This record gives sequence, C-alpha cells and structure tokens, in this order.
Amino acid sequence: MTQIIQRYFDAFNAGDTDAMLDCLSEDVAHHVNEGKIRTGKALFAEFNDHMTRCYKELLTDMVIFVSPDGRRAAAEFVVNGSYLATDEGLPEARGQTYRLPAGSFFDIDEDGLICRVTTYYNLADWVAQVSK
Repeated sequence: MTQIIQRYFDAFNAGDTDAMLDCLSEDVAHHVNEGKIRTGKALFAEFNDHMTRCYKELLTDMVIFVSPDGRRAAAEFVVNGSYLATDEGLPEARGQTYRLPAGSFFDIDEDGLICRVTTYYNLADWVAQVSK
C-alpha cells in the first residue's frame, strides 16, 4: 500500500490533481487542517483548485508508514511553499515563503484506494512565517 500513498504525493508535488484523484475512492473523506470534512472526489478537486490558486507547495523529507494489514498509512514531511494569493481569513499574500513540518493520515479501502485523507500542520507557525 505504500505505492498508492507515494503516487498520491508524487502527484501532489507535480501539481497533478487528476493523478491525485486517481488514487482516491469516489467517497473519499477529506479532513483538512482547521476545516470541515469534505466527502467525495468533486469536493476534493474543488479544494485542490483553491489551494493551487493560493499556494505553491513542494513536500520534501517524506517518510511513509503503513500498518501491517495495509489498511492505514501515515506520512511525515516538510511543506516548502509560497503564498500566492490571499486566502480568506488569513494574512495578505505577498509571495511569502514558508517551511513547516506536517503529516497526513490515510485509510485504504479494499480496492487499494485512499478513502480518507487527514492532514495536520501548525497553522500558528504558518501564520507567523507569512506575517513577517
């Protein structure tokens, strides 16, 4: 199951939402940091469109962990980004760069697709970095 998680992150780093969607089940539950749960590929794609407009990010220092039964996985990584356009409720974007640790957690369904994505990072750290 490491392969589906690696494919997901490779697609993320390539900015390829369609390839990310190929890794997901139709009813994927997307738990975003500091946000509401979005269910389904359409809402996941909508979220990615928004993120692509506001941020340019590259994930590095990736370590992927998979449970022995292959049904759950986690990844730890560093987000290296640029803040491109002001996101509602957040500081004004001026092309600021940021670097922060983050993690994602996954459930994998019986078809080998990701059916839950949960991502965490320290929002206060991010705000401090882009507010300088």
